[in-house]
Amino acid sequence: MHNRSDQFAKSVLRDGLSLVSAAQTEVEVLAATQKIDVFSVPDPAREAERARMGLLGELAAEPSLFEPFHGTPSLRQVRRCLRKQLTWHHELERRARAAAGAAALDEDADAPTQPAVDFPALVVIGRGRPETVLDAYRCEPVQPGVYHAVPGLVMRVIVLAELPRTRATLLLRLLGSGRVLREALADLAALPDDAWEKSIVKPLLVHFRLGASEPTTDKEDDVSAEIRAWFEEYEKNLRAEARTEGRAEEAARAVLTALRVRGIAVPDTARERILAEKDPETLERWHERAVVAPSLAEVLDGLS
Repeated sequence: MHNRSDQFAKSVLRDGLSLVSAAQTEVEVLAATQKIDVFSVPDPAREAERARMGLLGELAAEPSLFEPFHGTPSLRQVRRCLRKQLTWHHELERRARAAAGAAALDEDADAPTQPAVDFPALVVIGRGRPETVLDAYRCEPVQPGVYHAVPGLVMRVIVLAELPRTRATLLLRLLGSGRVLREALADLAALPDDAWEKSIVKPLLVHFRLGASEPTTDKEDDVSAEIRAWFEEYEKNLRAEARTEGRAEEAARAVLTALRVRGIAVPDTARERILAEKDPETLERWHERAVVAPSLAEVLDGLS
């Protein structure tokens, strides 16, 4: 039950404001269901991994809501995101109280027993520069393409078209369109095969874009054709890799079969090594030895 001081304050405000406006108390707020696009909580044990991720890693240094937009976000759209941010923080506080056995605690009370919950940052990602948003929330540039709103909002605005063409921004630039996307795809293709960006992005690009049959506009035709050609080349390479891996697995099992037939024991570590080997020449050499060698040490290179 609300205390008398609260009731008094509400009544004074209601009755005073009623002289110049329509004022009510205890107005119920019905929140429509919303979904956060991506919510991220940093893992302290993966700090080194996060540090190598460039701008995305910097943005993920604190609990954050990521809200990417296909175009340039409007002021109305960003306000919806801010509502998500506030509602989600409220939910995190409720869960923390429940976990601490303080579910019955007045959520408005500023008591020492109130569980501390970090206020999550909001990261709005758009392809163009949202002038109305930057002006409304007094966003200041902190680096090219990255803006911070007034501190109390804990909001970052990312303008993909303004990000510098560096590896540190690559993963985010792949969310762009037109020139930004073409350059990002070229930068991705130029990375080493074992680059972490490729392991994350390439399968997703193929899965979400290669099979798309939606018609494109004239403006999108050149970009779509370039992307489609890139996907087709990647899919061809992927199929070739799959065939190579299939042949390697078959050859590795042939080595194990030869050893088993000849009664040569294969410890788990050696078995894993054989199955992990992908070089055809090495597997062929091991198979030839497995047919005649008296011991496993004489089959595998460097095995003592």
